[in-house]
Amino acid sequence: MTGRSTGGAPLTVGVDVGGTNIRASVVDADGEVLDTVAAPTPHSAKALDAALVRTVRELCQRHDIAAVGLAVAGFVDADRARVRFAPHLPWKDAPVARTLTAKLDLPVVLEHDANAAAWAEYRFGAAAGGHNAVLIAIGTGIGAALLVDGELYRGTHGIAPELGHLQMVPDGRPCPCGKRGCWERYCSGTALADTAIELLATDPVSSTVLAREVVREPGSLTGRRVAAAAQDGDPLAVRVLADFARWLGLGLAFVSDIFDPDLVVVAGGVSTSAPLFLDEAREHYARSVTGAGHRPLARIRTTQLGEAAGMIGAAELARAALVTAAG
Repeated sequence: MTGRSTGGAPLTVGVDVGGTNIRASVVDADGEVLDTVAAPTPHSAKALDAALVRTVRELCQRHDIAAVGLAVAGFVDADRARVRFAPHLPWKDAPVARTLTAKLDLPVVLEHDANAAAWAEYRFGAAAGGHNAVLIAIGTGIGAALLVDGELYRGTHGIAPELGHLQMVPDGRPCPCGKRGCWERYCSGTALADTAIELLATDPVSSTVLAREVVREPGSLTGRRVAAAAQDGDPLAVRVLADFARWLGLGLAFVSDIFDPDLVVVAGGVSTSAPLFLDEAREHYARSVTGAGHRPLARIRTTQLGEAAGMIGAAELARAALVTAAG
């Protein structure tokens, strides 16, 4: 059984609690992942608690674990103890930290998954050295996190910043949040598929492979498929990625007007296709930001830690809570 990382710092576990899978990793003080286990995400709160306990205990059998951090895609309260709401998880106003602490006999802290990823990138990855940094996690929707002077900004109630739900288009595409025209409806993996369908409805391009697939099975189209087609040079997919780049650049201009960051990290599943859109997005951003041509621009980078960022950040935040409690 191993218990300490380089320098004698305790090992902690970071858990990415996703709507489909739970992934838990043992992480040392240098941000290195030493061991990982995964399990399907149950659909009831009681079963989810039990699955998390089993997953962490499995790692505890092989390592001497000092604390646990959970990265959750949902609203976490300001004390990082309770999950108020998570759209893809069964917790509703649930005292998750207290429940799991009692079951595991280990300190447990919660964090919004984008915040956890941003903290990991700040400590060990693409945001290292950033003064005021924003992380934009682009996947099914948009998650976001804000670092101000090297500290996570969570807002008064622990919810900030919900940048994916900035209204970009009045009366635009409907969003699951209840509004219309949110940024993530035009700049996400879901948006890639929606844009392809809209473009075909207004300007059919039936000669392309992707267009024929959309006509044949419109419900089967995914953002991943659109990105792959763009990589192959499919004309429809290339147009879709150009539209995506425009919305990303416009959104980043909004973000810069509000926060004036020196660094933006683009993360999430869609970031793996960054060579297809990021340079063009930078150009849109540079033209659209207020004071264009007369102000410094934020550096825009892609994630260095990838899908592990949430787990690494949650584990590091759990380690920091240990230090705070000891002090």
